[in-house]
Amino acid sequence: MTAQSIALARAAEALVGTPFRPGGRHVLTGLDCFGLVAAALSSIGREAPTLPIRRLKQPSFLQFLPLATMAGLAETDDAIAPGDVLLSSPGPAQFHLLIADSKGGFIHAHAGLRRVVQTSSPLPWPILRQWRLTENG
Repeated sequence: MTAQSIALARAAEALVGTPFRPGGRHVLTGLDCFGLVAAALSSIGREAPTLPIRRLKQPSFLQFLPLATMAGLAETDDAIAPGDVLLSSPGPAQFHLLIADSKGGFIHAHAGLRRVVQTSSPLPWPILRQWRLTENG
């Protein structure tokens, strides 16, 4: 785990309590799960790609995979470490991003609670993909 990975985890932790907003891309007006990852990356000096607004129900997540590489993330199947970005599926045709925190849990934008929250492990949803910051992303 790198200093940048720890910084990403802590940046996500600092966003706990931020309002949730569907399609949200700004900390002051609210974030969705894509916006959470972008805001955390931005706060550690990483530039996130322009993120599309996504629907709650998506037939596939494949169109979003190139965004991870553009954001300086590489897919990994190692044990989950602080700062890893996870793609999960909380329901049929639903896809959700989370960031592993520095305490063994996860930070994510929770639509039901209407804010960014910290969730303990294990996740109640299957993990479909896992990414980690690259050294020079």
